[in-house]
Amino acid sequence: MSLPTPSSTPAVPDSDPPVLHRPAQPSMGRGAALAPQTVPAVQRGAVNLPPAHTALICVALPGIAISTEQGQLTGDGLEGFYRSGRRMLSRCRLRVAGREPLAVQARMITADQARFVATLSLSADGGPDPDVLVERVRHADGTERITLRSAANRPLRLPVEVALGTDLAELGAVAAGRAGPDLPASVHDSGMRWSCATGHSAVTADPPPSDALASAGLLRWEFELPPGGTRSVELKVGPTGAGPVRAVARGATSPLARARAAGDDPRAEALLRASIGDLQALLLRDPVQPSDTHLAGGVPWRCGMAPAEALAAARMALPLGTRLAASTLRTIARTQLVDAGPRSGLIPGPRRQAGAQLPPSCTGQEATLLFPVVLAEARRWGLPEPETEELLPAAERCLQWLRTAVGDGTYLSDPHPGGPWRCETQAHAHRAALLGADLLDAYGRGGGVELRRWARQLRTAFQKDFWIEDRGGGRPAAARLPGGRLMPYLGAGGVHLLDTGLLGAGAPAQGLLDMDRTEQFARLLGGPAMDSGWGLRSLGVKETGYNPFGHRSGSVRVHETALAVAGLAAAGYEKEAGSLLRGVLAAAEAFGYRLPEMYSGEQRTEGGAPVPHPTACRPAATAAAAGILLLTTLAGVRPDAPARTVTLRPVRSAPLGEIGLTGLRVAGAPFSVRVSRLGLAMVEEAADGLQLGA
Repeated sequence: MSLPTPSSTPAVPDSDPPVLHRPAQPSMGRGAALAPQTVPAVQRGAVNLPPAHTALICVALPGIAISTEQGQLTGDGLEGFYRSGRRMLSRCRLRVAGREPLAVQARMITADQARFVATLSLSADGGPDPDVLVERVRHADGTERITLRSAANRPLRLPVEVALGTDLAELGAVAAGRAGPDLPASVHDSGMRWSCATGHSAVTADPPPSDALASAGLLRWEFELPPGGTRSVELKVGPTGAGPVRAVARGATSPLARARAAGDDPRAEALLRASIGDLQALLLRDPVQPSDTHLAGGVPWRCGMAPAEALAAARMALPLGTRLAASTLRTIARTQLVDAGPRSGLIPGPRRQAGAQLPPSCTGQEATLLFPVVLAEARRWGLPEPETEELLPAAERCLQWLRTAVGDGTYLSDPHPGGPWRCETQAHAHRAALLGADLLDAYGRGGGVELRRWARQLRTAFQKDFWIEDRGGGRPAAARLPGGRLMPYLGAGGVHLLDTGLLGAGAPAQGLLDMDRTEQFARLLGGPAMDSGWGLRSLGVKETGYNPFGHRSGSVRVHETALAVAGLAAAGYEKEAGSLLRGVLAAAEAFGYRLPEMYSGEQRTEGGAPVPHPTACRPAATAAAAGILLLTTLAGVRPDAPARTVTLRPVRSAPLGEIGLTGLRVAGAPFSVRVSRLGLAMVEEAADGLQLGA
């Protein structure tokens, strides 16, 4: 069957691609394409990436500041101030009275600011107490404020020096160890300036230094501090003539509502606040249409558009409003392939490692299947009808691509020759078909009947062809090979079978598993092989190739854990959902509530802590948005804005006790809900005319 083909529009290449991909070679064969690259890509397998797990990373894209706990910027590893992927400043070493202060504390204040505290003892016979407190507040926008505070009982004369330097290297080159030497500096205005063939950078100081030495990149001051007195220096870093970074979230039109959480478990509010902060820090503007924003994949490795991750994160963030989803959809629609034969309708995207058992997957395929799902669910949450209709042709092209790619068969295979039929791909395709059909019907478009017919065929065949019976009760296969052989390993990719999508009246769409198989799969996900105590492992501990640090072969991936929690709760398996939720919340506490994209799948022990993955993105869009999904799952908010209803399906076991969520957005208006310790939900604020569904 075929769907009506909308009129063609010119394809626009992907903008702001990730600085690093994992990996970045193009998908091959039918229906596959890689977005054009404007920033050199570095494959994870091609270099040993510098560790990032101990770094304090301030983010307000396109600005980043990466520091160690010492507070000094030495130029080692990833350290420095970055703007749009280029290192503006790699060295910023402070000396007071001829010595480096002793670092005593380093912590993130907000997503875009870090505070470093150091002390200095000046008297040889003054005892153990410091004489000077040194505070450095570093911002992602390229500013740093250094404050000296005297704790001495006598006046102090303090010579202060800041040694500056930069290589103006791109982040990809820094990660690959190809940054190059520091560039020669010149005195410029009230600071220093550096230039090369590909860029330039300047640091200005307020107050201006009393002396500047270009050959050493050195700025000097002489400060006099009375007892208890303070003096400050502010440094501003950036391209010559440019002002501070103006982050998207700093504007008055941030697409994310500032929701709050309150209740028995204070960690809920800490996680929600950090998640929203990280999402705001990762916002980027589409250079083609700057009024549209989207989320970068994560810092430091994916600082540009990653279509599948941007859509997945925007979908999980729908409780904060539909504006991010709408602008993300518009941005990605501009990259969609048209007039490209069988690839028409595909959204380009890089390939992604899938573990040791399967070849890399095509994230473009995943993004294409997510597009109509995000649009359909955004409409349920309150996306205005004109915006939905504007995006409908792009969703139709995605659905037409799906039917073309399936052809006369039943399953959607990988796009490269001999590619397997992946379990999670069938789940994505089935959900896209059902929610896409619902969307087409709502606007009087044809094709819904054919999509539902194919979804029924897929559902019937999947339960016969993908389910492996064994003495443990059976499991879904991870993939089916062209010859018919099944890949039997148990992995987190199967959680997409539980993520069936939202239809009207608060009803979840039908999934690929029947009730008995869903119950068995829930038991497996909640078992010790998959539940690490810190979240869901990407591969079971008993499977061949298990590695607790493996990207998709044993680590805990926060996105998949959140999907498992939401899916298990919706299916009624609250014990398993609650255990995973409590585990990832404990991990969030250990990570200061800024969840990385992944961490080790080692088993949780009494008094232990989750082990970080040394090259995980932190913050990451899907991990931050997962925090939103985890908490809103507790209330089970299922809106149907076109029908002016909202249905609540709270987690009855109330795993975090009483919790109240305020400042959410449903139908374009504030929405607040409270869940009691007994698992009963009550709406406390809602749009006028919004009715509670059955």
